[in-house]
Formats: sequence, structure tokens, C-alpha cells
Amino acid sequence: MLLSEWLTVFIIGLFVILTPGPNMAVVVRNSLAHSRRAGVYTAAGLALGNLVHISYCLVGIGVLISRSILLFNLIKWLGAAYLVYLGVRSLLSRAAHASDPEAVRPAFGSGSALRSGFLTDLLNPKATLFFLALFTQIVRPDTPVFAQVVYGVSVSLTEFLCFSLPALLIGHRAVIRRLERFQQGMERITGLVLIALGIRVAFSRSGT
Repeated sequence: MLLSEWLTVFIIGLFVILTPGPNMAVVVRNSLAHSRRAGVYTAAGLALGNLVHISYCLVGIGVLISRSILLFNLIKWLGAAYLVYLGVRSLLSRAAHASDPEAVRPAFGSGSALRSGFLTDLLNPKATLFFLALFTQIVRPDTPVFAQVVYGVSVSLTEFLCFSLPALLIGHRAVIRRLERFQQGMERITGLVLIALGIRVAFSRSGT
């Protein structure tokens, strides 16, 4: 029975992870703009954000967030603002770089990449609702807490692996060299996508 539950959680989680959204956009942005190391650390940050969602859902706070318009809207607007901020930074940084080819881009260390992934996932209201649905609609009330933790961690690890692989590919030096002539346009597109996703999050509802 527990194996059947785990498979259900894993398959649903995989489909949700592979659905295009803010998480993939921020991984692509950091991998292209900085390095594949930055992309992998961004993926790790996303996974850590998942662990926070899992933790508060296990103790019942997720229900409070989903039912409180104030708390849900607070998370929603913070998440939307952060995505728009990342998108604007992406647009401005490429514009500055294009106007001055000799300019050195600001350092973007592992900590910055980890933080960007963590905040992107943590402030995503859809992630809150997904894990809440996971622990209230799929997992049975009599499922041991340890098993529920395993289910949640499995989804988190799956997300890390699914986003690390494209980060390693996109951020590879050979790939970046081949895409160098298109990099400015690609980063502008990524910035616009992040802004669009931020606007979409801002106008999302707790029931959608």
C-alpha cells in the first residue's frame, strides 16, 4: 500500500516538476547568464524550498496558509515581486553588458544561486497548494509520518535532479560558446518570461 502511494506521489510530482514555470525559468537564466555550477546550485535551492513546504504541511500550517486570504496573498505578491525583480535584473544586466563588452559582470557565487532558487520556490504559492494537496488528498490519514516525509523528500530530490540535468547541459562551456551570439537575445527572452510569470503569479487565485 505504501509503495502504491509513493508511486502515485512520484508520478504526480514528476508531472508538476516538468510543467514549465518559474523554477525552470530561473534555472535557465542562472545557467546561461553565469555558469552550470550556478544552475546546479539554483536547483539545490529549489529543492530546499520544497523541504520547507513539506515541513509546514506536515505540521498543518499549510492548511492555514491555503485558507487565509491574507497569508496566501502575502506569499503570492512576494513571489510575484521576486520573479519580476529577477526578470528586470536579467534585462538590465544584458543591456549593460552589450553596451560595454569590456565590462566585468558582477560575481554570482554559489550562495547567490542557492538563494535565488530557494526564494523562487519558497515564494511560489502554487508549490504551497501542491504540497498541501499532496498531504491531504493523496496521502491517507493513517500513513506514518516517516512515510510522508519520504514522499516529500522524494519529490524534492526529483526536482533537484530534473533541474540539475538541464543546468549542466545549458551551462556547459561548449554550449555557451555555441549560443554566445544569441545569448543577449536569449537572456532578454528569459527576463521577459520571468516578468510574465511574476504577473501570472500576482493574478493567481488560491483555488487555481
